[in-house]
Amino acid sequence: MRLRNVLAAVSATLAVVSSVAAAPARNGQHPPGNCSARIGIDSYSDVLDKTQFQGAFVGNLSALAVDRDGRIAALSDRSELFTLDARTYAPRTVVPLADENGAQLDSEGLVVERDGSRLITSESEPSVRRYGRDGTVLGRLPVPGALKVAPAGRATRNLTFEGLTLQPGGRTLVAAMESPIAGDGTGIVRMQTWRRATPQHDFRLSAQYAYQADAKLGISETTATGDGRLLVLERGFTVGVGNTVRLYLADLRHASGVSDVEYVTGQEGVRLVRKTLLADLVDCPSLGAPAKQPQPNPLLDNIEALAVTSHGPGGRLRLLLASDDNQNAAQSTRLYRLTVRLPYNH
Repeated sequence: MRLRNVLAAVSATLAVVSSVAAAPARNGQHPPGNCSARIGIDSYSDVLDKTQFQGAFVGNLSALAVDRDGRIAALSDRSELFTLDARTYAPRTVVPLADENGAQLDSEGLVVERDGSRLITSESEPSVRRYGRDGTVLGRLPVPGALKVAPAGRATRNLTFEGLTLQPGGRTLVAAMESPIAGDGTGIVRMQTWRRATPQHDFRLSAQYAYQADAKLGISETTATGDGRLLVLERGFTVGVGNTVRLYLADLRHASGVSDVEYVTGQEGVRLVRKTLLADLVDCPSLGAPAKQPQPNPLLDNIEALAVTSHGPGGRLRLLLASDDNQNAAQSTRLYRLTVRLPYNH
C-alpha cells in the first residue's frame, strides 16, 4: 500500500535524475552489525533513489523476487515491473502492466514462476493475475468473496493482498492481506492459500489462515524461507516519529483453517499462525544512513519489499529489502542487504 504522510505535498518538486548511470551509489560504508541475535545488516544503497529508466520513474517499489536468470525483479505499485542487476541494482528492463482492460493496477505482490511467468497481486480489487514476461495477461486466480473490496466483500480498498509468495515445490501459493477485513478482530489479518496438483496445473483456492499483526502495524510482505515457513514483514508509520518495521518468522502448519469462519476475533478457539520476532529493524546499526524525515533510526524508511536471494548452511539466508518512496521527496527508495539465521525448524 502507498503509505502517505503530511510531507507528500512537496512531491511535486522532485528533481528526477535522468539515469541510474548518472546517480551516485550512496552505499553504507560502515562495518555491518547486528540488528538482533538472528539478523545482521550488511549494507544499504540509495543508488535508485529519484532516478528514471527509459522514461519510467524507478521507485514506488512494493515487491522483489529473484528472476530465473539471477537478476532481481522489482515491482512498482504504479504498474511497472523492472529487472535490476543483482550486484549493482542498475535497471536493465522495464515492462508496463495493466489489467485485462488496459487500466493500471495498484500492484503489490510478486512471484516469478519456473516457466518465467509472473504472478502479481493488485490490492484495489483484490486480484492475483498471471503475466507473461512481456506483460501480457495470461490468467487470473479466484479470490474468496469475503476478501473482496466492499461492497462485494468485507475488505477495504488498498488494504488487501500486500504479500505474495510460493512455497517450496511450487504447489502452494500464499497471499497476505495487509489489514483485517470488516468483522475480524483488531490486527487479525487473513492469509489465503491456493494449491495445484502439479506445477503444470493452475492454482485453486485452498486453506485460509489468520495472523495476528502487532498493534498499529500491517503486513507489507511475505516471503517463503524454503523450509515451509514464511518471513513476514510488518510495517507502520507515525507522523512526526517515522516508520516501524519488524521482521517475523511465521509457521502456518499448526494454525486453524478459517475459510469457513465468518468472523475471526481470537476468542473462538481458532489457532492463529505462530510467529516469532527475528528483529525490530529500529535496533539495526544505522550504517551512517541519512533520513529525509524524522525516523527512530535514520536507516528506516517505508520498507515494503523483501526477497530471499540465497540460502546458506545452518539456516542462514541472505535477504534483499526495498522501501517504497511513494514518489515523495521526503522518502527514499532504499535497498538493504541483511543476513538472517533462522531458528531450528521443528
